[in-house]
Amino acid sequence: MEDPIMTINVEGGELSKKEIQAYIDYIQDKNHQVVDELTITVDGEYVDLNYTLVPVPFERIRRITGYLVGTMDRWNDAKKAEERDRVKHSL
Repeated sequence: MEDPIMTINVEGGELSKKEIQAYIDYIQDKNHQVVDELTITVDGEYVDLNYTLVPVPFERIRRITGYLVGTMDRWNDAKKAEERDRVKHSL
């Protein structure tokens, strides 16, 4: 998988690449997600970090008669039939 291209903006001052990378690492460690866009606003000794994160793909998890699974790849035919015959409720 390719690394996403990150958009970085620095406003109100200048920061070294090392400082910018430190802020990126801080945000990603804090949120356990990859930064998509980051605006760093320098205000004297302080900085404001405004960022968006790359969305995490959602995987549907099902609970069928005691089994909590993401996929049905390893189910036998009877278990697959049980899932297929279930009443499905929409949101």
